[in-house]
Amino acid sequence: MHAGLMPNGRVIFLDKLENYTQIKLSNGYYAYSAEYDPATNKAVGLSYKTNAFCSGGAFLPDGRWLSLGGNAPLDFIDPTITDGFDAVRYLKRSATDSTLNGQSWSEPGNKLNTKRWYASAQTMPDGTIFVASGSLNGLDPTVPENNNPTYEILSNQGITQGKSIPLEILAKNQPYYMYPFIHVLSDGTLFIFVSKSAEIFNVATNTTIKALPDLPGDYRTYPNTGGSVLLPLSSTTNWAPDILICGGGAYQDITSPTDPSCGRMQPLSATPKWELDSMPEGRGMVEGTLLPDGTVIFLNGCNKGAQGFGLAASPTLESLIYNPAAPLGRRWNTGASSTIARLYHSVALLLLDGTLIVAGSNPVQMPVLTPVPNQVPSEDYVTDFRVEIYTPAYLQGTNATRRPTNINLSSKALIANGSTFTISFTAVAGAKGVKIALYHGGFVTHSLHMNHRMAFLDTTGFVTGQTAQTVKVTMPPNRNVVPPGPYVVYVVVDGIPGMGQFVSCS
Repeated sequence: MHAGLMPNGRVIFLDKLENYTQIKLSNGYYAYSAEYDPATNKAVGLSYKTNAFCSGGAFLPDGRWLSLGGNAPLDFIDPTITDGFDAVRYLKRSATDSTLNGQSWSEPGNKLNTKRWYASAQTMPDGTIFVASGSLNGLDPTVPENNNPTYEILSNQGITQGKSIPLEILAKNQPYYMYPFIHVLSDGTLFIFVSKSAEIFNVATNTTIKALPDLPGDYRTYPNTGGSVLLPLSSTTNWAPDILICGGGAYQDITSPTDPSCGRMQPLSATPKWELDSMPEGRGMVEGTLLPDGTVIFLNGCNKGAQGFGLAASPTLESLIYNPAAPLGRRWNTGASSTIARLYHSVALLLLDGTLIVAGSNPVQMPVLTPVPNQVPSEDYVTDFRVEIYTPAYLQGTNATRRPTNINLSSKALIANGSTFTISFTAVAGAKGVKIALYHGGFVTHSLHMNHRMAFLDTTGFVTGQTAQTVKVTMPPNRNVVPPGPYVVYVVVDGIPGMGQFVSCS
């Protein structure tokens, strides 16, 4: 349901309170969170104190991972888990301190100012956390009294400032107001998108800077979520943000059609407008993940239906590859297909080795392991505990032997102020070029990749054809481009990434 790549190279999965999982804790109750090691295919159960069902999240500047909000306790299943609607959960991992591995969630008692189920979170340039939207009680969102169309700010330590402030774009788009798409722009403002509406919002002044054009097509956010991606940033465009939103649906039912259309916008341009494109097919619950070669892969989802228990059909099994640098009309290619339906509560994220982990699908209220036909809600597609690895084309065949190796960074404490560092590495003979990708995977849940971003950094010193290489790398000019927190550096030679290394950016 929720996932993130930690500085130790492992993946944390975070799920809701349920009456069955494959791991039990020492207290005899099931584990609802786990730490998964892709290298060994082993998972360790982690405990938490509050129900994390449909939470939001982000990384703090110090590298701790936050889970925010959730849902009610279910004492009849597990009396050790309490109310999570206003919970704040912390998890710490390190690239160098293995004693943290396997440690459970920390919940010292800090709370959100108001209850939030299906809230989005975004790390700001100053290290504070912007938390927006959510349900007060998990009940019918067509009843305004159930809803929380506000935002609040947490400190850089994850502690609320104690105020929930109304946000008009959320209020006017009820009931399609939960899990909004949020991206930090290069001037420090926020791009906020919900339903079909978008705006540029200044958090410091609590003002809408500009109302942006509506995106044509169906609904794009919960319960008909598509995918939203902040495309790769670089100095060649003065770090100008370019945002892509794809997929969606018409209404919350298994009969809903899904939308193939995509909109792409540069919100800080003089006259921002949506450039329309189309995926090869309609998809709901499709999620876009940046790849270190600059392309975007879209995985998971359905061709029919919506988010919710038993509300999706016609799984979309193939991967779609989007090349933002290609001309309009030639940006999409179809990649490999899975045989596993990844519907509601699925995730996909990039690993340190440049492959992707794909997991989840739990489209039933409580785990069901074998399909049961003719049920309402549908149980044709059930709980799946398997993980898959997707290997992009850049690592297939002989490409796997052409990766840069022996990668060494002069510093792993990087500052977004135009400062420089060096990277030495070994390239294959005849290599023609290098790119350095600074990558943040974020908090992945419900087709949202909260805080997800990648920047290509300027380099000098690469010598064409030489095997032993040392390049000088320049960081972006400020934290609007690179909000503080943990990132991964990928050295990409002729489109093929080496093993990523975690760094801390401030």
